[in-house]
Amino acid sequence: MHLTDKHALVTGGGTGIGLAIAQALAGAGAHVTITGRRQSVLDACASDRITGRAMDVTDEDMVASVIAGAVAAHGPIRICVANAGIAQGRALHKTDLDFWRRTMATNLDGAFLTVRESLASMRQTDWGRVIAVSSVAGLKGLRGASAYTASKHGMIGLIRALSEDYLGTPYTFNALCPAYVDTQIVTRNTAAISERAGVSTDEARAMMVSANKHGRLIAPSEVAAAALWLCAPGSESVNGQAIEIAGGHF
Repeated sequence: MHLTDKHALVTGGGTGIGLAIAQALAGAGAHVTITGRRQSVLDACASDRITGRAMDVTDEDMVASVIAGAVAAHGPIRICVANAGIAQGRALHKTDLDFWRRTMATNLDGAFLTVRESLASMRQTDWGRVIAVSSVAGLKGLRGASAYTASKHGMIGLIRALSEDYLGTPYTFNALCPAYVDTQIVTRNTAAISERAGVSTDEARAMMVSANKHGRLIAPSEVAAAALWLCAPGSESVNGQAIEIAGGHF
């Protein structure tokens, strides 16, 4: 229970990786505010240590207002997990500006706004952790997903810059870079790949499984365990890192 009395914020916390991280932090004693666009989904995840607040990370005024409300209710943000994102592939010649901007607004702008507003209260404390959930696509090019790849590279750049800005302070900034994780995103992408490649859904899923170095999908709990480690005693010197969770080096 090393996180008792610490307030954590997890965007995209109602499903998948975000929910797994929220539950892990709550299990270690933190009070966790989870955000997402659908209040009904957040309410289904609520507990004595998890509170849901509807928030669209692309809306600057809403991000500022919701985070301020969470701070007023549960104290300063000590752990900020910028997890909200969309994962859609599209060939460059089929990528219009609306698609590009929607991807950047959610994945990159959303992380920027979340971290900026969380730091406002975190900087008034003597300890803090900022974790961005990027992707192996933030470390390499992902075929057929130039917008997604660029947004995830940008998240890592943001984290690395902030780690330099805050060197010598009690705050660390790191990115988690999972490969294919067994979440609803994989389920949705299975259908998309099946249609685009003209293969069965089983074959499409097998393509994603084989892309992971160890030949299986990653469990959300594995990503959550890495996030929890970054908040644990002994992680103080881990800063500005992009940590692969991919079954091997990409």
